[in-house]
Amino acid sequence: MEAPPVTMMPVTGGTINMMEYLLQGNVLDHSLESLIHRLRGLCDNMEPETFVDHEMVFLLKGQQASPFVLRARRSLDRAGAPWHLRYLGQPEMGDKNRHALVRNCVDIATSENLTDFLMEMGFRMDHEFVARGHLFRKGIMKIVVYKIFRILVPGNTDNTEALSLSYLVELSVVAPAGQDMVSDDMRNFAEQLKPLVHLEKIDPKRLM
Repeated sequence: MEAPPVTMMPVTGGTINMMEYLLQGNVLDHSLESLIHRLRGLCDNMEPETFVDHEMVFLLKGQQASPFVLRARRSLDRAGAPWHLRYLGQPEMGDKNRHALVRNCVDIATSENLTDFLMEMGFRMDHEFVARGHLFRKGIMKIVVYKIFRILVPGNTDNTEALSLSYLVELSVVAPAGQDMVSDDMRNFAEQLKPLVHLEKIDPKRLM
């Protein structure tokens, strides 16, 4: 699962290869306030940003074994905010000295006709969900604590139900390729959240 608030990155004329460094965990509903209190003390913003996002996952099937995946996201609580289109590459798990999962990341702001454009390109929507949660920042690190809600009637984001009795917790950094030292800072920050939540380098393939 992807963290809901997406990172704004300027579009430049260069070819900077941006990577997302990621640690993930979860916390039960009854422990949420304790975790929020801890994050208030550790992060730059004592009061977290809140968000309610609608995300749709689109697939394009071709000759390759696995489909090409793009994610379209829009804010439900900020009128006029741009849509976001996000691509996440295959995770790199091999380096045991690297303390976080690493994957290629492309994130751009778009106009509101994004979903129509994707459908015209041959993509089809695979699933959609609503994410509600809190966003903290610590330097270049982003910490999101959020709950996923299933959409009961396709396209109706007012008709939802929670998927679980827990919140997902994700610690991430978006940086140019080769900045592996950020994973050390992430590990050190994650240690300060124990035992409330254990953030780990999780291979998505293990969840399939």
